Amino acid sequence: MSLARSDFRFLYRLRVRWAEVDLQKIVFNPHYLMYLDTALADYWRAMGLPYEPTLAALGGELFVKKATLEYHASAMYDDYLDVGLRCARVGNTSIQLQGGIFRGDQLLVAAELVHVFADPLSRTPLTVPAVLRQTMEGFDAGLSVTDLQTGFWVDMGDAVRTLRKPEPQDHGARHAVVRNRLGLVIAAARLLPQAVVADAVVELPLVAGAAWGDTAARGLAIAAA
Repeated sequence: MSLARSDFRFLYRLRVRWAEVDLQKIVFNPHYLMYLDTALADYWRAMGLPYEPTLAALGGELFVKKATLEYHASAMYDDYLDVGLRCARVGNTSIQLQGGIFRGDQLLVAAELVHVFADPLSRTPLTVPAVLRQTMEGFDAGLSVTDLQTGFWVDMGDAVRTLRKPEPQDHGARHAVVRNRLGLVIAAARLLPQAVVADAVVELPLVAGAAWGDTAARGLAIAAA
């Protein structure tokens, strides 16, 4: 499988730890699956989807059906690696992901991961929900997978309260909230009167680190311009 860094919108960076190399001083083969699994959590955050609550809301779980690795070269201790993930195909009941692990521009490992969407108790396959299909396909096509809304406290207060406690200065300030495709508020920010920089930037903890707070702050700057 031939892959390039540019094939991936999402890349997760990590650094090889001493415990992950073997007697040959290269990364022990099974650890590449761990790298992919670690990156997968941030892939969901990058789509604005907190993993467990999202699947609970959709009424299913994702079970691994297939995991294939193709080795091209080895990573070594202290290497910086970039793990790319993208949605290759969404079927009726399954999701196929492609992965690439890179050192710089060099492809070290190519991966194929297939998950089946199924009932969490009976593990009977279920149809992949349209909202999940649209979010994953849209994200890897470079489309926005969230909605940004700005306004004042009278209209935005209830949404902001899902992430933080209200403060006296909220009244009269302009606010922005970011919602994912399920309508869940994942970030908020505030712009006080006469201010040029947003404050009270907050993110849903389960998607923290994916810069959704920055998205809210930028939305306020645009709205106030």
